[in-house]
Parts: sequence; structure tokens; C-alpha cells
Amino acid sequence: MQFQKILVEIIIRFNYFVFGYLSVLNVIYTILMLISFGGLYIHIKRMRYESHKDMLTSDFIPPISILVPAYNEEKNIVGTVTSLQNLKYGEYEIIVINDGSKDDTLQKLIDNFDLKKIDMIYERKIKTEKIRGIYLSKKISNFILIDKDNGGKGDALNAGINVSNYPLVTSIDADSVLEENSLLKVARPFIENPEKVVAAGGIVRISNGCKIKDGMIEKVGLSKNSLSIFQTVEYLRAFLSGRVGWSIINGLLIVSGTFAMFRKDILTEIGGFCRDSIGEDMEIIVHIHKHLRRKKRKYKIEFIPDPVCWTQGPLDLKSLRNQRIRWQRGMMDALFIHRTMFFNIRYGLLGLLFVPYFWIYEMFGSIIEILGYFIVILSLYFGIVDIEFAVLFFSVAVLYGIFLSIGAVILEEYSFRRYEKISDFLILVFYATMENFGFRQLQTWWRFRAFFGYRYKSNRWGKIERHETHESVQI
Repeated sequence: MQFQKILVEIIIRFNYFVFGYLSVLNVIYTILMLISFGGLYIHIKRMRYESHKDMLTSDFIPPISILVPAYNEEKNIVGTVTSLQNLKYGEYEIIVINDGSKDDTLQKLIDNFDLKKIDMIYERKIKTEKIRGIYLSKKISNFILIDKDNGGKGDALNAGINVSNYPLVTSIDADSVLEENSLLKVARPFIENPEKVVAAGGIVRISNGCKIKDGMIEKVGLSKNSLSIFQTVEYLRAFLSGRVGWSIINGLLIVSGTFAMFRKDILTEIGGFCRDSIGEDMEIIVHIHKHLRRKKRKYKIEFIPDPVCWTQGPLDLKSLRNQRIRWQRGMMDALFIHRTMFFNIRYGLLGLLFVPYFWIYEMFGSIIEILGYFIVILSLYFGIVDIEFAVLFFSVAVLYGIFLSIGAVILEEYSFRRYEKISDFLILVFYATMENFGFRQLQTWWRFRAFFGYRYKSNRWGKIERHETHESVQI
């Protein structure tokens, strides 16, 4: 009998712990959203008075190396290279790194761009897997192809850094589409504050449902695939109401590997991207923070909300599950690799607040949320808690999520209005509501599985079923 009373007391205390845990998380989300509203307002006003044409003709615009790591990307790689030729920027080079692909990625590039193998002298500042060959094109003067042994995305990027010729490097995924001014917009912070800005990223959006022609977005639209629309809402929330806020307080711990820009000297200074981690995009940002804080150097890592990179979202649950499990394990890799930053006053607010947030909420959040659902339902069934508490828990866990998701859609409508149809806006609001009744819980379950299946520094390219993106599509 005494044991039963102790067990009931533990369950009640755990219920209140979970309730408090989720309440604090929602407060953090609300603060970030409010900061994002203010940041977007200032950004939009500023953009009205600044001309990209002036930047294009400026003598201060730095040349850029665009790195495109590719592994089994035969369906999209030719279209990606073709689209990158249409960017509005001064001087830039395109470097595709074929990371030991097992399909026809290499041959398609050779055939389509008339590539010839050459002996190129370059400084190997960062260690990488063996380079099999370097190719130049007779058709495109600023295109370089690197063929190398498989080493993972981070290793491929390091090979590109070694061969690159310019002070800024941009990494983009091989299935992505950049808008013509995207490169110019994300380079702006480096032009305005070249000594302080060390990394920057732009917003990534789901291209499913958009009309793409000749490697460019011709018309923005929503997919007919429900899974794609859920991802569209998710991306809006993550970028517009999340990363905008983190960027303003200089607490950004991840710049999407889909579209990111770095100062090359900083990358070589820290030894490049981590070769062992599947979370190379987050690890590199945390590593930069850690390195520059130790050196006591002033710096800024920026998120720019309007240089858009469009990427193809998974079309089936299996591919989406694999992607999200990989993301979660990549985040865990970055946190474990730099675990000495956790609650470390040496790194200021970064060590005391920002890194702990990712440990407490992003790493362990799925475990606490899953246990919370289970315990509350069990408690309600056995009469340990009353219906009022269960409703309160549901409101904090689910209904507030609806508010945050709809808030992200409103942020999009308020700031950029990429989806011009009223029907598209209403569809996004509907899916922002419905994602909290199943889709979000499914992702929580995947993150839960990722946690218990995690292996430290397990480096693998993710396997996602690709579809051709560089043509007119409605998927």
C-alpha cells in the first residue's frame, strides 16, 4: 500500500514536471516569435531602400566559390549546375564534388559539360579522402568538378574548400534551386561587415508544388501532396519564427547545410567540416562559435530571411522518417562533440543558455513529450489526475503548437507573401492547425527513435528517394 502511494506521488510530480517543461518551452517559442516579428519588420523596411543593382556594380563585392557535394545525384545534378549559371552575381565559381557516387552522377556531368581531366595544383589545407581527378569544362569557364573517394558530405565539402579559389564559400545541396538574387542577398552581411561576419544562411523552402523551368522558380505554389504541405508549414516555422530570432541574439547554432555561406579563412582555421558527423551543418556552426569565443574575437553569424533556396521535400513517410532521424542524430553529434560548452561560463550566454536549450529541449524533448503523453493518459485512466489537468496538459502540448504554427504562416504572409493566392494562405492555415494532431507527434516519435538508436560520429549520406526537380513540376 505504501509503495502504491509513493508511485502515485511520483506520477503526479512527473505530470507537473512535464507541464512545466512544456510551458517553459512555449514561452521560449513565443519570445523567439516576437523577436522574429521585430527583426522581419526592420529587415523589410531596410530592403525598400537598398538596391541589389548597386551591389552588383560595387568594387567591394567579393568573389564566391559555390560548393555542391553530390552523392548519387544523377537525376538532378545537371539541372543544378545549369541553374547556378543563371545567378545574378559578380564573380563566382561552381565546384561540384562527386563523393564516390555509385550511379551515373560523374558520367552525366562529364558528358553534358564536356569535362576534361587535368592536373591541377592546389594547397591541401584540410585532410580529405583521395582525390581521383579534377575536371574543367570547355563549355563553362567557371565550373570545376572534383571526383573523390567516398568520405561523406563533410569530407566532400572540405575537398571543395581545398580546391576553391575565392574568400567566401557557399554550400548548397545538389537537388536545390537558388533564386537568381539569393547569392547576392546572403553575401550582403559579408560586404557590409567583412571583419565581423563569419557565416550566414538563407531561408530554405519546399519546392514541391512550384513550377520550375530552366533551373529557376517560375511560379510558387503548394503541392497536392499533404506530406509536402506539412513540411512547408514546418519550414516556415523553423526559419521565420525560429532562426530569425536566434540570429538577432547571436545564438544561432545551425545554418542549414542546404544553403550556407562562410568565410574560407575561418573554415580552414578550424580544420574544415567534421568528417565523422552526419550533422556537419550544425557542427560547423557550433565549432565556429566555440573557436572564436575561446579566441575572444568579436563575430556574427547571420540568418537572412529572404535569399531563398528551394529544396525538394520527401514525398513518402519512409523517406521523411529517414531524413528526420538523420537530422536528430546529426544534432546530437554536434552537441556531444562540443559537450564542454554545456553550462560553461567561458562561452557567455552561448554556454549558459543557448547550448543548454538544445540539450534540454531539442535532444531530450522527444523523450519527455512521449513519456508525458503516456503518463497523463495512464493517470487519467486510473483516476490519479482529473480531467481538468488532462485538458490543461493537452492545451499546453497541442493547442499552443497550433498558435505557433499559424503564427509562422502569418509571418510569411506579413513579410514576403510568396504564396499569392488566398486559397494557398487558407490551406497553409488549415495544415498549420492539423499538423498538431498526428504529424507533430509522429516526428516526436521519430526523434525518440533517433535518440535510442544514436551512434556517436556515425557518418552516412542520407538515403532519400529523389525526383527530378529542374523542370516544370507539380508534386
